[in-house]
Amino acid sequence: MHATLEQEAEMIRHVVMWELHDPAHAESFRNALLPCARLVEGQRGYEVALRSSTLPASVHVCLIATFDDAEALRRYQQHPVHQAITERIGPLRKARHLLDYQVADEAHTVEATELRLVV
Repeated sequence: MHATLEQEAEMIRHVVMWELHDPAHAESFRNALLPCARLVEGQRGYEVALRSSTLPASVHVCLIATFDDAEALRRYQQHPVHQAITERIGPLRKARHLLDYQVADEAHTVEATELRLVV
């Protein structure tokens, strides 16, 4: 099922990145987040990634989730499973970074082939 243009204008992307006290806990941290994948109606996508040892990064775990609208995000954040997991993994994190944005804001991005360096 594809979102309509009106739905796309309201869709919210939820990006959370964590730096952990001990990077060795990254995989168990990610696994703890996985039960949040399909918690509420209006949750469209859910991805949890770990830092790659071969690529530069300043965080250990990254979550990217997409919701139909801000209300679906609110239901997700208030869901008892989400709250329990947040409480459980909280002590493992050294820092947490969050960015929620409307997917329609992505209209400001361009394809890499369109970029030109002017010297």
